[in-house]
Amino acid sequence: MRAGDPGCNECRFPPTLPRSQANLTPVIHATPVISTLRERYLAAQLSGNRQDALKLLVDEGLLCGVPLQDLHLEVIQAAQYEIGRLWQENRISVAQEHMATAISQYVLAHLYRHLPRDPSNGKVVMMACVEGELHEVGARMASDFLEMAGFDVRFIGANVPADHLARLVRESPPDLLALSVTMPFHLPQVREAVRKVRDAAPSLPIAVGGLAFEWGPVLHEELDVSFFGRSARELVSSACRTLGV
Repeated sequence: MRAGDPGCNECRFPPTLPRSQANLTPVIHATPVISTLRERYLAAQLSGNRQDALKLLVDEGLLCGVPLQDLHLEVIQAAQYEIGRLWQENRISVAQEHMATAISQYVLAHLYRHLPRDPSNGKVVMMACVEGELHEVGARMASDFLEMAGFDVRFIGANVPADHLARLVRESPPDLLALSVTMPFHLPQVREAVRKVRDAAPSLPIAVGGLAFEWGPVLHEELDVSFFGRSARELVSSACRTLGV
C-alpha cells in the first residue's frame, strides 16, 4: 500500500509531499515526565500491547496528576504523528500502523470516562469526518476537548457522506458543525460537504480542521466556513467565541 492510499487507517502524509516537508508535525515542548510517557506509549503501540498502553497513561499519567488534555495532545497525538512518520519512511508496515492506531482508539475510549467536564453550556456541536476520510482519531480528540468545555457533542465518526450529513443537520440541527479532514486529497469533499450543509442550513456555523490544512494553511479561507480550528484547544476557544459561551 502506498503513502496516501485511502486504505491506510491513520497515516499522516500525502503521496506528493516532499520528504523534506514530512516533519510538519507540531513541535511539542514537553516536560521530562511527558517525554517519557510518550516514548513508552509509542513502544507499547509498536509492540501491540494495548493493556500496557492504557495502564501507562492511567497509572503513571492520570493518577500522577498529568492533565488529561496533555495526555491527549502531548502523548497520544504526538505518538500518532511519530507512527505516521515511521510509516512514511517505510520503517513500519501498514499493518503495524493500523495496530498502533487501534491502540490509540482503544485508549481514548477508556480515557473518555475520566474526562473532566465543565458544566453544560447548552450548545450542541456535531463532529464528522468528510466523505472518504477514514482518519478519525484527531476528530475524536477534538470532540473530547469540546465535551470537557461543556459542549454536548454528537460524534458522527469517519467517512460521512455529504448528503447524509446534510440530512442529519436538517433533521437534528446542532449549534455548530465541525468537519475534520486529514488527507489533502479529501479537501474537495470538504467543499462538497460545506455546500450541501449550507443548502440545508444556511445560517449554521461551520468549522473545519485537520492535518490536511497544514499542507495549505490558507485553504480554509476559500471555504464558506465560520472558522478554522488549528488544534483541539483552538477549536474550543473559537467555538466558545462563535457561540457566545
